[in-house]
Order: sequence, then structure tokens, then C-alpha cells
Amino acid sequence: MNLEDIINKTKTYYCLECGKCTAVCPVSRHNSNFSPRLMLERALMDSEGELIHDRELFSCLTCYACSHLCPSEVDYPVFTQKVRSLASSQGEHGDCAHSGTLLSLMRLMSRPNIKQRRLDWLDGCHTSEKSEILYFVGCAPYFEPIFEDIEVSPVNVARNSIRILNALGIEPMLLPNERCCGHDLLWTGDVETFKKLAQFNAEMIKESGAKKIVFSCPEGYRTFKIDYPQYVKLDCEPVHITELLAQNLSKLSLRPRAKREGSNPEVKKVTYQDPCRLGRHLGIYEPPRELIKAIPGIKLVEMEHSGDESICCGTSVWTNCSSCSKEIRIERLSEAKATGAELMITACPKCQIHFKCAMVDKGAEKGADVKMEVMDLVNLVANAMETQE
Repeated sequence: MNLEDIINKTKTYYCLECGKCTAVCPVSRHNSNFSPRLMLERALMDSEGELIHDRELFSCLTCYACSHLCPSEVDYPVFTQKVRSLASSQGEHGDCAHSGTLLSLMRLMSRPNIKQRRLDWLDGCHTSEKSEILYFVGCAPYFEPIFEDIEVSPVNVARNSIRILNALGIEPMLLPNERCCGHDLLWTGDVETFKKLAQFNAEMIKESGAKKIVFSCPEGYRTFKIDYPQYVKLDCEPVHITELLAQNLSKLSLRPRAKREGSNPEVKKVTYQDPCRLGRHLGIYEPPRELIKAIPGIKLVEMEHSGDESICCGTSVWTNCSSCSKEIRIERLSEAKATGAELMITACPKCQIHFKCAMVDKGAEKGADVKMEVMDLVNLVANAMETQE
């Protein structure tokens, strides 16, 4: 696919140059060198192929805030994804965060004969070697040691996801040699490695006989639901755990801890961060809120920008994590604090990682002003279930 094909596929020709995309772009608010509108304009005038060598190409968060408001329905995130693929083929890449460790691990998982120990954390979880429901763990076991210094445990989210499924009478199957879904590689332009990972996962899932795949990671869910069908055949239904739980609320018996201890439960204010992939990419806004509201002693208060107007956590695929990214996080945390909430709930491991990173970074001038507890929604639900034990 060349630049002209990308322009046609993403409706770039229909751009009205109204500037709504740039006005709403969180990156443009903090980085004057980046503008979705100007990127599209350059693409339409780019006869020399200079666009693919622009380092700002990798600054886009692909959060869909721009396309959500575009009157011409230009698909700017997909435009970005496909132009990055061209750039990657020419040796252009974004600035990798965490020394490129995470993207390197994802590429290692595309090797045919790699053997992993990705299920060593399963103690106490009830799973089945043969079930129609499969839980997709994702990269949680690899994130765990890298982010333990900021007290983020993606594996604990996976463990609690299985505990909650067990409470619903579900003993899910897990794949011992599951691979990364490939989300980050696809969105950084490494399409060939993404296709290898997709093929490995599709073959394993077909052999497993699973009919439904449950995700607690929005990026994995988006990848299986939207991207995989373009490259591989899947004969099963992907579903995000918040959707599944919202459909089965009556079976969860959620109660506040204070009730078990015999005291009057205190109402705790929380606010919810809509992950870009779960929200604007897939339109899932209400199931997470239904879960939060169902927990006694919890009051949900919305931020100024919520739902389809939510602000991204500031970095998309472990690239171009800069001072601009930190400013976006501080902006969002400030909104959360302004609600009076004690706790920010997320439904995405990266949101939790990025917000906690912003708060512990000693170089953040405003970091001390926005400190608050951040928790994954799965953990919030699991904690509410602990009263039954």
C-alpha cells in the first residue's frame, strides 16, 4: 500500500481543513510541532515522500479524539497506522520508551519455537484445560517485573479476572504458549511481525475449541475484534470483561467491606478514566460505569471530559513518551482531583502505568499536586467480592 492508497482508504481527500482535529488533539495542546490537520495537508501535497521521515508521525496517540469530531469522517488514526507502516519499511521508527524492552519482548514472541513460562502466577485460580471460554492474558506477565517499582501489578488484574469468572461459575481455559496480541507492533508500523503473532494466536485458539475469548486489556480486545479479522480467521467471539460482568451483575453479590465488619459503610467518591481503545475505538462506555455504580459505598463522579470526550493517558505504544506525554497525564489527573474523588478507576493496564508513572516521577513539577490512588476496575470488583469470604 502506497501513500495514495492510504489517502483513499482513510478519506483524507475529504478533509475540510476546519481544524477541529487539531483543536481537540491532546498532543497538539502541549506540542506545537504536532497537528493532525497539517499532517493530512502534507500527505495530500507530498510528492517526495517526506512525510514518512517526520519524527512527529510517531507522536500521535491514535486515541480517536480527532476522528470522533471530524465532519468528513476522515480516519486519522488508521491513516497514521498505515503511514507508519510505510515509514517502518524505510527504517523510520519512533523513540522507544523503556529502552525498547517491551517492543523487543513482543518481537521475541513471534519466534516459532519460543517456550514461555507465562502461567506461573496461576496459584489459587480455577481454570480448565477444556472450556468454551478462554481468558486471554496478554502481556501482563511481561509488564509485571518492569513496572513493579511504581507498584503496578498487571498479573494481579489477570488473577482477579479469573477469580471473578470463577464466581460466575466459569473456569476459563488459558493458553500456556499464548503470544502477544501484536497491538503495539501494528500501531508502530511493524505489520509483518504483527501478522506472525496473529497467526500463532489464531491457530492456538482454533485448536483449543474455544467459542468466546474474554479480555481485561482493551488493546487486546480491540485487536482481536477489529484488526485480526483483516488478517486471520477467528471462529470465536471476543468480549471485554466489563461487558460480561455488566450482563451478570446479579450473580456477583457485591457488598462493601464495612458491612462485614459491622460498621456503617462510608461512601467513597471515585472517578472513571475511559480507555481510548475501549471507549472511542469500540464505543464501550456504560458497562464499566454499571459495574462501578453497582458496588455499595461507591459514588461515581465524572470528570469534566468523560465518555467520548475523555483525555488519553498520554502514550500509546511505548514510543515518543516525552514531556508532552507527562503534561497530558498531569492535565488528566488534575481533572480527576477536581471532582473530589479519592480514587481513579481505569480499565486498561497502560492507563494505570502511565498515571502512576506521572505521579512518582521526581522530575514532574506538578506531580505532588495530583497524587491520588489509581486502581483497575477488575481489582475494584474483586475487592468488593472479598466480603463474601
